[in-house]
Amino acid sequence: MNYLERDTFGMYSKLAKDHSGPGPELMGANTLIGDDVYNHKDEHLGDVKEIMLNMHTGRISYAVLSFGGFLTLGEKLFAVPWEALTLDTVKKRFVLNVEKKKLEDASGFDKGDWPDMANLTWSQGIHTFYGTKPYQENVHA
Repeated sequence: MNYLERDTFGMYSKLAKDHSGPGPELMGANTLIGDDVYNHKDEHLGDVKEIMLNMHTGRISYAVLSFGGFLTLGEKLFAVPWEALTLDTVKKRFVLNVEKKKLEDASGFDKGDWPDMANLTWSQGIHTFYGTKPYQENVHA
């Protein structure tokens, strides 16, 4: 199921007809949860399970990606920096520039043991893994 199919409010109905209304520049978070994630080799990596908001900045920090397993058994979860994902509006899915093997070998977490995503050391490690930089507020002197 993709974001158009999860649009219970009809916010994207005009987008399909005349390319107006919200999307793809402004999207409803609930419509993105469940979207598939593929890499640039067109390999399915998983789907978005959750979107994590920074309550101080109001920005999205991470998408939680499920990967592997069968019917949630053995699946690993990964916090993916929002900046690492690209929305493919043609195929209605996200693209993450990471090799499937690299993700298979990466340390994720399980649904009963989430990391402290606000921890700066943890956050820096995640951004380093995906080749992104954490969002920095503009500081005025």
